[in-house]
Amino acid sequence: MKTKPKVFLTRELPPECMRQLSESAELTYNREDRCLSKEEILLGVAGADGLLCLLTDTIDDEILAAGADLRVVSNFAVGFNNIDVEAATKRRIPVTNTPGVLTDSTADMTWALLMDAARRVTEGDRLVRTKQWGGWGPLQLLGADITGATLGLVGFGRIGQAVARRAKGFDMKVVYWSRTRLNPEEEACLGVEYRSLDQLLGESDFVSLHVALNEQTVHLIGRKELEKMKSSACLINTARGPVVDEKALVVALKSGAIASAGLDVYEREPLLEPELYDLDNAVLAPHLGSATIGTRTKMGNMAVENCLLACAGKMPPNLVNPDAYV
Repeated sequence: MKTKPKVFLTRELPPECMRQLSESAELTYNREDRCLSKEEILLGVAGADGLLCLLTDTIDDEILAAGADLRVVSNFAVGFNNIDVEAATKRRIPVTNTPGVLTDSTADMTWALLMDAARRVTEGDRLVRTKQWGGWGPLQLLGADITGATLGLVGFGRIGQAVARRAKGFDMKVVYWSRTRLNPEEEACLGVEYRSLDQLLGESDFVSLHVALNEQTVHLIGRKELEKMKSSACLINTARGPVVDEKALVVALKSGAIASAGLDVYEREPLLEPELYDLDNAVLAPHLGSATIGTRTKMGNMAVENCLLACAGKMPPNLVNPDAYV
């Protein structure tokens, strides 16, 4: 009889994913709706063939060493900056992620934040709920026009391009900056124009961030960049929190250097720069970019498949460190 692999899961996934894991693996998992401590993860990986973790879990070399039998670290996320990939590669442990499946849900969330910040929806919601609304007024909560405005996309991968396609429904001018520029035919097909980062910041009414987190993008948007934006502009971040210098953003929002921000990610999640909590011109979402039933289930199924295939000695389809097999 074939022995099932031992899998340690750091937090419960959608039901369909849990059923698949329970049927195909000897599963141990965190039954509480919270992040595990490092000590708990160290205990959990001992004797496990597979570790299925989340972006909120820091998987360092100490944890990899404690998982002496690990055959895979399967990350339930597109990003994998929470994992010491270099250390995993040295230990010949494959690391996987879940790309592609959250493109549309994250693009939709970008638009939810953009429209909320532009039209001051959450601010109005607070006004109504606290019974401070005195009725309609011609100058009440005046927001920014979206239709016909200029949208600047910083980073132009799958999600950035999905956001650009949605912008066409609002007759927006779309400009983008990326380390790799598209060819003219691709730009024409998408109806976008390339700009340097400085040009984009100065021209855009809305600046939306869609870059990966790495050494080059930490604080990509800081004090100098915020000062280059229009005073009427809105900054949207559904990428990674550390891409924005949160202290500098608070200063920009308080001083009127920019008009508003819509944030789904933060530098030190779940903590925020303290002054952000009290700013009416910041829409603050709790990292909901991929939070739809369909998307999270697809992510889970992909993470489970990656985990089980690697545990079976097969190369998983979403491998981020192929050198682990060298």
